[in-house]
Amino acid sequence: MQISDIETQLQELRQTATEAIAIAESLEKLEDLRINYLGKKGQVSKILGAMGKLSPEERPKVGAIANEVKQAIQANLDEKRSNLQAAEIVAKLQAETLDVSMPGVHRPQGKIHPLNGLIDRALDIFVGLGYTTCTGPEMESDYYNFEALNTPPDHPARDMQDTFYLPDGNLMRTHTSSVQIRYMEKNEPPIRIVAPGRVYRRDTVDATHAAVFHQIELLAVDKGLRFSDLKGTIKEFLRQMFGDLPIRFRASYFPFTEPSAEVDLEWNGKWLEVLGCGMVDPNVLQAVGYDPEKYTGFAAGFGVERFAMVLHQIDDIRRVYASDLRFLQQF
Repeated sequence: MQISDIETQLQELRQTATEAIAIAESLEKLEDLRINYLGKKGQVSKILGAMGKLSPEERPKVGAIANEVKQAIQANLDEKRSNLQAAEIVAKLQAETLDVSMPGVHRPQGKIHPLNGLIDRALDIFVGLGYTTCTGPEMESDYYNFEALNTPPDHPARDMQDTFYLPDGNLMRTHTSSVQIRYMEKNEPPIRIVAPGRVYRRDTVDATHAAVFHQIELLAVDKGLRFSDLKGTIKEFLRQMFGDLPIRFRASYFPFTEPSAEVDLEWNGKWLEVLGCGMVDPNVLQAVGYDPEKYTGFAAGFGVERFAMVLHQIDDIRRVYASDLRFLQQF
């Protein structure tokens, strides 16, 4: 093996590599060429394997030529890699280019239903006053819906809350007060809860009545609670809901509170009945195992639909259930 033979092979390899690199169409192909020419088992290494047959004086010369060839091949590889990467970026930009002058695709956004929005607003107020939200089943037993709330089977107040009875003896709850009983059975005072939910009554459907509607009720039980605490809570809730408007408490009757009151709000020059309230009847406290000599409590409740009709000036309660987008899109 002569030094001239090795030098010739290196120069031919340089020319071959330059031509192959020039026509490489991808980065993957370029990497294969790098390994083929400059890898540990590449063609340059194979040619240099014959250096062992050269004299010690000839080896440095061949090594210098080999380094020159490797640097030339590596320079061609680097240049080609830069060109391919730039081409990939250009192609990607062209593929992803958006025509900003074209009109956008419009998808109408959903809105919160007026009843859900009012429930969320009321719960935010009560949570801010220190109450905890809790819920319960809509299908109830007679005990939780009536008897535990001081309304025995022969009580005339049941006529006001006639409901839908099921074959198994259960019924659809007429108020969310049943949630209060279930909560008190599992928790000791002091308690502050607010119970929203759907309720059912056998009402004739008209502009102001529905057989299915929504209620929010609150309950507080602790030592030393008085009617003045109830009034302060109701006044603050109505102030945050309606603003600083005159309100009044009228004596009323509910079987589960004593004394009881209806609350009116002066709205647009007229008195509107907005909710009912009262101090928890001792019989209700006894039913859940509370000592009425030790604890007192107050409760209040209102219909969400009635509040929505007042705040949104809705003339017919049936509109909130008709699923008419012309109506719902106003909120």
